[in-house]
Amino acid sequence: MHARSTTLGTRVGLVLAAVLALVLLAGTGWWVRETRKSIHEEVLAASHVAQQWTTVLVSETLRDRADGPERLMTHLRAVGRLRANQLEVHAPDGTRLYVSPESTYKPGRFAPEWFAERMTPTLPVRHFDAGDRQIVLRPDASRAVLDAWDDLAAGLGTALALLLIVALAARFALHRALAPLAQIDAALTRGADGRFDLRLPGYRVAELDRVAASYNRLADTLDDTRAQNLRLEEDQAFARAVQARLEEERRVIARELHDELGQAITAVRAISGAILQRSDNQPQLHGSAQAILAMTGQMQDGVRAILQRLRPASADAGQLDRAVADYCRLWSGHHPDIRIECRTAPANAPTGEALGLTVLRLLQESLTNVARHSGATQVEVRLEFQPGTIALEVRDNGRGLPPDPRPGRYGITGMRERVADLHGELEFHTSPGGGLHVSARLPHPISSEESLHGLQS
Repeated sequence: MHARSTTLGTRVGLVLAAVLALVLLAGTGWWVRETRKSIHEEVLAASHVAQQWTTVLVSETLRDRADGPERLMTHLRAVGRLRANQLEVHAPDGTRLYVSPESTYKPGRFAPEWFAERMTPTLPVRHFDAGDRQIVLRPDASRAVLDAWDDLAAGLGTALALLLIVALAARFALHRALAPLAQIDAALTRGADGRFDLRLPGYRVAELDRVAASYNRLADTLDDTRAQNLRLEEDQAFARAVQARLEEERRVIARELHDELGQAITAVRAISGAILQRSDNQPQLHGSAQAILAMTGQMQDGVRAILQRLRPASADAGQLDRAVADYCRLWSGHHPDIRIECRTAPANAPTGEALGLTVLRLLQESLTNVARHSGATQVEVRLEFQPGTIALEVRDNGRGLPPDPRPGRYGITGMRERVADLHGELEFHTSPGGGLHVSARLPHPISSEESLHGLQS
């Protein structure tokens, strides 16, 4: 299973939030360090002042041991609380006689312990000997720490509010910036379904405009290609229809020649033969009958040759091997400068008209290409009946196919279409030493006993 993907807007938002959070953490750390130093300096300065004042009071108390202690307590109660310090007075037995009052600044409130521990500076507690009294001066940074905590809370609240505002603004900006992606996705989805009628507009963003321009060019190209393919399919369908019509016309003409002209020639030969038998004592009539008989024999041979080219009888009768051999002999007579070697295996089962006609048309087109384009001096034709397959191979020693065959080679296109109609395979190979090898394999469900039994020339 694939992990669930996140949107680009979410990723950008997370990255932006992480950056802002790091900036906020760095700023908070810097603020804490500087504020701690400030509290330390403030409490230290207040402690120095309190120590000086307490030293003066102690010295006055020690000079007047009779009234000094009472005057000391009067001064302490009058002063009340010292800034950033807590003052205590203890009797010699340790009894606490006086404690400075709590601060009236933000009374009852304290910063959290973890924050106070980190922000409170470490300063020594001072002890003063005032005769029968002991004065303890303790630094107290609780108010300064509370101020720092309040400032931090207010600052973090403001920062979080700003962070939320920035996040919302960034999300809105990203939503507007990425809105064209939905239109691009819709166009690509239609393209995946084979519909390229949608064109993308300009978005006034350089990256998106490049994507839109590339898609529009792709859609235009695919539209043109699809239109060309449709025209090609129409042309091929028209060519197949014409070919089917021509083959039908050939069959009609062959049937008419066989039924009408063939019978007429046979009748003329019979009549001339009868005249020849009864005209032994009439030399002139006897010679004319012999001439008629010879001419009708030539006419029969001519009609037979025409019938063989129009409609090879063996293609219908299932004797495909003989039809191939006959056509090779006929082609060799028309091209005596090209030596042809034809080897066929005997066909022990009918091939059917469609299959036999396809094999013969492949052979005719292959040999026509040899004569027209190859410049070959020899060609080899091989027909085999393998288990479930008819294999036809035509090899020549000519130039072979060019690296980039011209699109006008309709003969090769027709061969491919004929083989594809029968769910066969057709391959063209140019040998390293020159020449073209045409190999066609057509399915023919025959048993293994009916497969090839050998080759014959």
